[in-house]
Amino acid sequence: MSKLLVPIVLALGLVSAGAANAACLDKAAINQAVASGQIKSLATVLAEAGVDGSATVTNAEVCEQGGLVWKVGVVMQDGTAQNMTLSAQ
Repeated sequence: MSKLLVPIVLALGLVSAGAANAACLDKAAINQAVASGQIKSLATVLAEAGVDGSATVTNAEVCEQGGLVWKVGVVMQDGTAQNMTLSAQ
């Protein structure tokens, strides 16, 4: 029985991961939302959060999380890495 549970648990994990990603915008929707003024640009929210312009952005997405937020991974110039969730509005 446990051999059957492992694939089911893995499948459920993939479904929930897919559901979580479903609440995020694709690149075209992000660009449109920034252009229309619906959300702030990534550069703007990073500057407002005090992130130095020399930081390297490793990933960025806009997701619904009680409002639209930027979920961003950055590596600072000193090598420290951070995952940040910043309001997009």
